[in-house]
Amino acid sequence: MELLQTPAEAATRVGTRIESVETYALKVPLRKPMADATWVRPTWTVPVVEIRTDDGLVGTGCSGVHAGEELLCLAVQDYFAPMLLGRDPGDIRALWHELYWSDIHWVGRGGVVHMAQSMVDIALWDLAAQRARVPLWKFLGTHHSSLRSYNTDGGWLNRTVDELVAEMSELVEVGWDGVKMKVGKPDWREDVERVRAVREALPAHVALMCDVNQGWDLRTALRVLPYLEEAEVEWIEEPLHPDDVEGHARLAASTRTPIAVGESIYSREAFSQFIRARAVGVVQVDVTRVAGITEWLQVAAEASAHDLWVVPHCGDMMQVHQHLVAATFARKPAMIEYIPWTLDVYEEPCRVERGTVQLPPAPGASTRVRADARKRWQVSGVGGRVDV
Repeated sequence: MELLQTPAEAATRVGTRIESVETYALKVPLRKPMADATWVRPTWTVPVVEIRTDDGLVGTGCSGVHAGEELLCLAVQDYFAPMLLGRDPGDIRALWHELYWSDIHWVGRGGVVHMAQSMVDIALWDLAAQRARVPLWKFLGTHHSSLRSYNTDGGWLNRTVDELVAEMSELVEVGWDGVKMKVGKPDWREDVERVRAVREALPAHVALMCDVNQGWDLRTALRVLPYLEEAEVEWIEEPLHPDDVEGHARLAASTRTPIAVGESIYSREAFSQFIRARAVGVVQVDVTRVAGITEWLQVAAEASAHDLWVVPHCGDMMQVHQHLVAATFARKPAMIEYIPWTLDVYEEPCRVERGTVQLPPAPGASTRVRADARKRWQVSGVGGRVDV
């Protein structure tokens, strides 16, 4: 796998060495249980890796999962950590390639393996920005000085229509001009009724996005899309199985409503297939799903070259993505998904005022975990530490 040149020359030797790699996971309770077309959960789990160097810096990488946090930590601890110890943390691109082509590559070129590699890659970029004494968005080369956000902390399938409308309306009242709701009920007609109810309740200027979470087949999607066009939905997200490029291309050709995919796509090659097939309008590449910042930048560059909108899914709850989106090329306004579930985990949580992200000033990737959060939510028996 070949990667294009990244915007910043981070892969320069810095004369330090990695002396330890530590993993753990935090299980954070949600404000209210939430449901979409695929799951119902009361918590969100944050797997973490901390990479320490012999000059006293600590780079932190994170992910976000419903389950399987122990698998990500094991992949880092048993396969990646031995390859990292004693190495120069500035060799980000060289280390990326070595980790990608390690023995574990042969049991997973996506999913757990890519998500574990992402944790490591984020930690290395965090170290690089810290060493440069600038926030990551500035280290990558700033393009956007402010970011719009749309709120996806509402609109769940386990809400009644009245609860749904009240929730969406409340988000608009406190400052968001974009909100997302879930669809994917067993009867597609119920989805149509819920979308109509929300659209009628919101001011005309408010963008409404819909997320199916892979809950439809092609036949159902083709039946529902005309109603979404009528409601002027901003985009329809993950309407089909995420590997069905042809099906998404057929949908994209049949509707004015942009098709959004990315939450369940794990590599640059897979995104390239969607882009070449004209099967995507909004590229939601998630840094915690692809193999880290190094690969995220490649996907975003290709999407921008095809004049596609990059609006990432935020499995990291915005902490890393705020930096990445601020540094992307885009003709549309830069925008990011707002999900506040794990803000209390981080020393420097993402700040949003009236729907606008205030970019962080501190050096690094905003991933450092609060000590009290680790004490409160660390999952027993998951993770460990490997030293030189």
